[in-house]
This record gives sequence, C-alpha cells and structure tokens, in this order.
Amino acid sequence: MPSANNLSTTQQIPLTCSGHTRPVVQLSFSKFISGNRYMLISACKDGKPILREGPTGDWLGTFLGHKGAVWSAMLNADTSRAVTASADYSAKIWNACTGEETVSLAHDSIVKSADFANAQGTQVITGGRDKLVRLFDLSRPDSPTTLTKHDSALRTVKYIEHQNLIVTGSEDSQIKLLDIRSNTEVKSLDTINPITNVSLTHDGKLLSCAAGNKAMAWDMEAFKMVLDLELDFPVSVVAVNPQRSRMVIGGKNDLLIRSCEFDQSGKVLETHKGHHGPVHDACFSPDGEIYATGSEDGTVRLWQTNPGTAYGLWQLRKI
Repeated sequence: MPSANNLSTTQQIPLTCSGHTRPVVQLSFSKFISGNRYMLISACKDGKPILREGPTGDWLGTFLGHKGAVWSAMLNADTSRAVTASADYSAKIWNACTGEETVSLAHDSIVKSADFANAQGTQVITGGRDKLVRLFDLSRPDSPTTLTKHDSALRTVKYIEHQNLIVTGSEDSQIKLLDIRSNTEVKSLDTINPITNVSLTHDGKLLSCAAGNKAMAWDMEAFKMVLDLELDFPVSVVAVNPQRSRMVIGGKNDLLIRSCEFDQSGKVLETHKGHHGPVHDACFSPDGEIYATGSEDGTVRLWQTNPGTAYGLWQLRKI
C-alpha cells in the first residue's frame, strides 16, 4: 500500500501563483489554442476567479461579479468564454477576452459546479446543493432543462464532448453518466465512499475519482475500471496525465503532493511539500508536461511532471 510519507531525493521548486485571498478549490487548464498556447483558470472562495497563462502562471485577468465563494471555473474549447459556479446562487458566463459578464444563470441554492456542454460554449450544465443537474441553452437562459436528480448534493458536473455524455458526481457516493441527447442514464458508478473530487483527462477518455482512502479511475470508452487503489490516508484529489503514465494524488489531512505511477502499484515517484494547507484540486496541462495544484493556503502552484526537462521557468536543487 503506498505510504503517505515517501520523499524524493530531488526537490522541485514550483512556480507559485498568488492573487487569491482565500482557499483555491478548483483548477482547469484549457485545450491548446492558436500559437500552441493554453490557459489556466482557478476558482476560489474569495469569489474572484482568475485567468492565467498556462505554462507560466502569469496573471491575465480576474472575473469580478460574484457575491459569494466560487466553487468551479471552466473554459470553453477556444477559451473565448468562461463559466463559473458560485455560492451566490448563480452560475455566470464571461467573455474570457475582456472579463465582461455576459449571462447570469439564477438558481435556488448554492451552485457547486458548471461546465460547457458543447464546444461552442452555447450550452451549460450546472449542479449544486439542490441535487439537480440542469442544462441551459444560453439563447434562452431562463428556461433550463432538468436532466436528473441525485439523492444528495452535487459536487461536480463535467461534459465529455466526443461521447455527448455528462458526468455527475454527488455526496451520495455515486457517479452518473448521462447521454445529453436523449437525457438517459448510460451508466452509474458506485464509489462506496463519499466523493471528494472527480477529474477527466483532456481527451475525456479517462475519469478519475478521489473517494475516502481510494484513488479510482475508469476508461470512458469501455466504461471499465482501470484503477482501484487503496491508500493509507484520506484522498482529496486524483488527476491523471494525458499519457496515462502518471497521476497526482493529494491528501485531505496533510500538505503533500504525490506524483505516482498510474497503475495498481501506485508507486510514489516524488513527494512535494510546497503548500501551507491541504491540496483541494490538481490538473495536468494539455501536453502533460506540468500540473497545477490549488490549496487551502490560497495559492496555485505549477510543477513539472518530469523535473529537469527544458520546459518553462523551473529550477531544481539537489538535497
């Protein structure tokens, strides 16, 4: 069983991205856009999502308008739009180039997650404390369609474009896969333990989940479990790189970030101490060269997947 205390012999110095004033609860890298660029967006309890250059973490802009904690933030395929979900009972759509709020989607309770439900960014899915998964057409935002209802509050909703599937995860230890075209449930995945985090690889073909002391993953083409790893600590997040060779695991009760082999051994390759609070989320860049972590300490940190390679601005020192 992988241990919580394995330490590597090389200390990586991450890029630290400041700007938030409260815990960072969700992160998302965009796909590649023109010029081989990509972006990073962060959601924070300070209510002010931030957009950054992906490889460097350089600040590009802050979205101002929410009146409560922001629990999730996502970009559409070409990064022209952003969607955010908030404790102020709303999800908002933003022009990601100007920072202007373009649409506000009213809800009756806290919205915990939102995502675009097509590449154009004209449809949005949301989920939250009211247990409902809603689909909004932004051409008529006052008339959402209720797709399904969980038995407890939603933690996450995500869209898999190539399969037209919606992934929903709730506090009732259940992940549902819904066909957005027919509004039918395709598959239900039971995690047994309460879900703390659900992630997708950039191609949408691998789903990973943190639940209790377990790191789990499913192949979304075959709907087959490919990882069921028991750990000796409560897990806060599991994120897998696009190559399916590496995963990042965060603990709920410690400050450690573990970079592990993505297989049933879960061999710990590196253990990093960088944050001053538990890690709430992690995600890989579209090329898998770096990963971002967001923490209770209010910072976003960027790490190299393969330290020592010529990528970005990192430095290393031997210990």
